[in-house]
Amino acid sequence: MALIDRFFTAQVKRGQLTVTHADGITRTFGTPDPKLPDVAIRFTDRAVVGRIVRHPALGAAEAFMDGRLVIDRGDIRDLVNLLKGNSPWERGSSLRPAAPIRLLGQVVHRLDRINMARRSKRNVAHHYDLSDRLYDLFLDADRQYSCAYFTDAANTLERAQADKKAHIAAKLLLKPGMKVLDIGCGWGGMALYLHAKTGAEVLGVTLSEEQLKVARRRAEDAGVADKVKFELIDYRAVTGTFDRIVSVGMFEHVGPAHYGAFFRQCRALLADDGVMLLHTIGRMGGPGVTDTFTTKYIFPGGYNPALSEIVRGYEGTKLIPTDIEVLRLHYALTIDQWYDRTVAAREQIVALYDERFYRLWTFYLAGAAAAFRTGGMVNYQVQLSKSRLTVPLTRDYIAGAERLLRE
Repeated sequence: MALIDRFFTAQVKRGQLTVTHADGITRTFGTPDPKLPDVAIRFTDRAVVGRIVRHPALGAAEAFMDGRLVIDRGDIRDLVNLLKGNSPWERGSSLRPAAPIRLLGQVVHRLDRINMARRSKRNVAHHYDLSDRLYDLFLDADRQYSCAYFTDAANTLERAQADKKAHIAAKLLLKPGMKVLDIGCGWGGMALYLHAKTGAEVLGVTLSEEQLKVARRRAEDAGVADKVKFELIDYRAVTGTFDRIVSVGMFEHVGPAHYGAFFRQCRALLADDGVMLLHTIGRMGGPGVTDTFTTKYIFPGGYNPALSEIVRGYEGTKLIPTDIEVLRLHYALTIDQWYDRTVAAREQIVALYDERFYRLWTFYLAGAAAAFRTGGMVNYQVQLSKSRLTVPLTRDYIAGAERLLRE
């Protein structure tokens, strides 16, 4: 018990954490801070303490999921925000596993990031082939499962996701009749939007059978299945020529070993005056490893790249970087609303799965939001072109195009 008390003493300076141990002893750490929540937790058995000390994030996650770490005041988002708020990325501190576990994790994650084609479909299915009903409960109506774009932090999720699609479409410089490839098309929302707003013809590709079913049904229902098509195919197997390529929230599943191949394939598929827009989660610092909770429970094979890794991926391909934008707090604001909707739908989610899954999902969302609010994660939008003349000389065109798309 003394070891974890020392851990909390060192970790919690701002905000207040009250901990009740399995033997009934209660201790309080930190000092009240209006910017951080006041949280009380309780351990139901002695064994959980050692697990958390050795591996803070995964140990706490599994203890919470199993009901061995109980939150008596506040919720899991409050607890995560309290702990992460005391160790912001820019201060150079973080919750880290013990050294042997950390070294083993680095080896495992590097092997796991070698995302071979034969494993990609299985990895995608692990997350995206969950119940349709689950995603309906916490996403916007268009099922945009990626960072929204908040022109105002007070905007609704629906408005921010619509603004995201407009922001991306503006950067694609689309014209009627253009052919667009959407790599990692999800449930089809972006592809359908691009066609509806610009008249472009779109091919969306995915490795999720469940997403494919929904996307095709949506195109049929909209009467545009001849203009917006969806296929179950790996991006590496796509053939043809496209005026534009867009990829939103898919690059995180490519794996660093394949970044060069990804960009070479994109260049091969682009017309001579082609433009592509890559929207991906990324790291503010250098290359790293994916945390064990995420690889074990959420995104096996997933990895969020450093900007340097993205750049190294397209260097040598003769793709020209024409715009790089960093979205800092936008994903935190997005996930905040996903979390609120998840909590509001607790009974339905427990009925779909069980209480443990609900706790897993709230931990995942709480941790993800904190990674963008105080951690080292951002979103990058990287625009690349095959010609230095296709994209306007200044960024002014983006705002103008967005206004027209919103109308």
